[in-house]
Order: sequence, then C-alpha cells, then structure tokens
Amino acid sequence: MTERQGVLEQLNRIVPGTLMETLGIRYTDFGEDFLVATMPVDARHHQPYGILHGGATAALAESVGSAASGLQMHGTGKQAVGLELAINHLRPVREGMVTARAEAVHLGRSTHLWQIDVTDESGRRIARAKLTMMVREKPAED
Repeated sequence: MTERQGVLEQLNRIVPGTLMETLGIRYTDFGEDFLVATMPVDARHHQPYGILHGGATAALAESVGSAASGLQMHGTGKQAVGLELAINHLRPVREGMVTARAEAVHLGRSTHLWQIDVTDESGRRIARAKLTMMVREKPAED
C-alpha cells in the first residue's frame, strides 16, 4: 500500500457512525493543498422535488473542507474547526455521483479558507462553497 492509499484509507476509516456514512461520502484523492470526496445521489439525498437536497450538498462541502484542514493540521498539535460555510447551489441533480474538491485559498496560523466546487458526473459545477476554518490548539484529552 502506498502512502497516498494509506492516508485515504485513514480518512475513510473515520467515516463509520457519522453523517458522512449516512450520506455515503467517500474520500478519493488529495494533494498538498486539496482534497476530493464523492457522494452518491439517490432518494436518501433528495428534497421533496426529487432533486439533491442543498443540505446534503452543504454537508459534503463541509466534510471535504474540514477533512482537508485536518490533513494540514496533522502532527502540529492543533486542530481546525468550522467557523463559516457559505454555499451557492447552481444546478439540480437527480441521481448519480457528485464530486467535491476542496482547494486551499488561505492556510494561515489562525484560519484556513477553502473553496469547494461540487460537480456532477459530466463535470458540470452544481455548487460552489466557501468554508472558513478556525485553527486552535487541540484540547487536552481526559
């Protein structure tokens, strides 16, 4: 197993028992300043009009941006927690797979800013989000 596969496996290992598991979110790729995740779109993810619920899209965006900050904080004794999420929904999706790619805009000492584009299987942007993360010391564990 490569180091890359190990990191992705570790990210996906924390998914069970969380909202990410409920939504079917899976981390699929990463680099120095980005992280990618996918989410299926089926009836579990629909709002009453039969299209992808904006809250599910927002959960995907926040999940991938938060995990991306987590990768940046690894081994520093610090953690990043969500401060603000803003998202624009641009195109409806009824089924298939959507992909979210979080790219770093700013990786500062006290905040991280991520731009997250969510695309459909044809590569069309269905949403764009901005996630601000606050960097803080990890609390002491009991």
